[in-house]
Parts: sequence; C-alpha cells; structure tokens
Amino acid sequence: MYRRFLALAVPMLTLISFIALVTPVSGQSSGTDTGHRQVSVEPTPWGDPDLQGTWHSSGATPMERPDQYQGRERLSDEEVAEIQTETTARNEALALADARRTQAGGNVGAYNNFWMERGARSDRTSMLVDPSNGRFPPLTPAGQIARSSRPRGDDSWEDRHIWERCVTRGGMPNAMFPRSYNNNMQLFQTPDHVVMLIEQVHEVRVVPLDGRAPLASNIGQWNGDSRGHWDGDTLVVVTTNFDPRVSALQPWSIFNSKVGSGEGMILTERFTRTEAGRLEYEIEVNDAQMYTRPWTVAYPFEPLDGVMFEYACHEGNTGMEGILSGGRAEDAAALAAR
Repeated sequence: MYRRFLALAVPMLTLISFIALVTPVSGQSSGTDTGHRQVSVEPTPWGDPDLQGTWHSSGATPMERPDQYQGRERLSDEEVAEIQTETTARNEALALADARRTQAGGNVGAYNNFWMERGARSDRTSMLVDPSNGRFPPLTPAGQIARSSRPRGDDSWEDRHIWERCVTRGGMPNAMFPRSYNNNMQLFQTPDHVVMLIEQVHEVRVVPLDGRAPLASNIGQWNGDSRGHWDGDTLVVVTTNFDPRVSALQPWSIFNSKVGSGEGMILTERFTRTEAGRLEYEIEVNDAQMYTRPWTVAYPFEPLDGVMFEYACHEGNTGMEGILSGGRAEDAAALAAR
C-alpha cells in the first residue's frame, strides 16, 4: 500500500514542481460569510480567473443545522459575535485545564486544545445547504447497514480507517471538508491544469482543464478522477472513478476502510472568487449507494497569511502496532477460556 501511494504521489508532486508558486492572496478574515457575490479579480496571464494562493477554511460552523436554527439559513452579526465570544472563553478555559492536566509523568491524554484550529464561525447555520433543512437526506438500506454495523477494528489493519493508516484523509469528498485543524489548501493554475495541495494528509489533486477523456471506468482512485472547466468565472470540477472503499457517509469517522460508497459516486465542485477576497466553495455529493438523494455543502475559504507546512502523517505507526497486538492478545485469551 505504501509503495503504491508513493508511486501515485511522486508524479503528482513532480507536476507541482513545474508550476510557479504564487504570493498568497491578501485580505482581511472577518469570520462572517456575507454572501456569494462574484467580484472582478486580476486574471491569470492567459485570461482565466485567478484562484491561486494559499487558503484555509473553518470547521467552526456545524455541518448539519442545529434544532434551534431550523428554518434559518443565516445568523445575525450579533449572534455570530456572541458565538465567537463564547468560543474564545471556552478555548481559554480548555487551555487552562490542559496546562493543569498534562504534567510530566502523568496521563497526557489525546490532542489537547492547543492543537485545535477550528477557525472562525461564519454566519451560516450549517454547511449543508441542500436539503434546505440543513440535514443529511435519509440513508438507503445499504447506508443504514454501513452506519449501524462495524466489524471489530483489530482483526486487520484494513479494518482501520484509511486516514488512521495515513493512506488518505478519507478520500473525496472528505479530503476537502474542514474539521478541527489543518484545514489548509494551496491552489496552483496553468492554462490546462488546476492543482490543489491539501494539507491533510499532504494530498495532491490534479485537475485537467483540456477536455481530455476520463480514465477507464475500472480505474479507481482515493480522490477520484477529476475533470474541470470554466463556467464564467466559476471553476467547475466533476469527479468520478472512486476506489469503492471511499465513503461519503457522515459522520465520516464511524466507518472503516472496507465499507465505501462504491464506484458510482459523482462529485460536482464549484470554486468562485467572492467579495472580501474569499474563495466560495460548493460541492454536490451524488452518492446513490449511501443516500436517497444528493446533498450539497458550501463554505468559504479565506486567504492564509503565511506558508503551509507539511502534514507528516506516517504509515506503520506504533498505535497500529498496539491495536493489532491487543487484538491478538484478546483472541488468545478467548481461546484459552474456551
């Protein structure tokens, strides 16, 4: 698996080495998503809208709409400010608790709040914009089975999540969704390609714009096979050809590396520069295996004032060794008891 991952990654990274790096787009991050209005930006030398730069998104807005906001797509500026004040106070309290708990020789636990980087809350009540209630559509029978049943997670490394194994951050669409930290992306353009370097887990998406035919249907990839085109000032990317183990099932952390959405999933993304220097992102997920209808998520990317560092995920880690060793110990104990 590791060698195959390197074999795919090396040519992608080679392509990036020939693409000129650009200065990150400047702009003030307000934390409030005020709309979708397109703005005129300086085009690339070949005339396409310039989307290049280093961008970050926020996982502070909930994916699904909470009950108290049903019937509302947007929050007022006062409500956003109140949420941000409460979040700041909670983070300060957590930081103090972390400092007291993580002492030498004690139990340091999992990641503490220092490592969390959820970003600023937008004025959306949910990142899900379709269905209109801000909730995921009903699951299919296959989706219900996948949601409710999980094989024991220590029979094989293949039972563990593909992100935990450092293969991919869940594959698409999850590779693009903002979570608790490292929600950064660097975007490059040439006349016939768009390349996205995603911080987690150091993944590269290469999107041809030259109208070439898609890959053969029997060739699946973790992030699929993407083809892009311009619709006015909006970059549209359609992605097919997924490895059948990739899943759009949400919340995505509950499934393992064996249960996926199948090869028929289709994703349609839209990237548009908007007011205040933002990059508005929208993705429609058509996952007929898991869901009874398509659903759409939308959120803004903000300019990142700084460089993006490597997310050095690694395969064959000691956590995996401990999980599998513990599973074999349990097997031996059960056998001895019989």
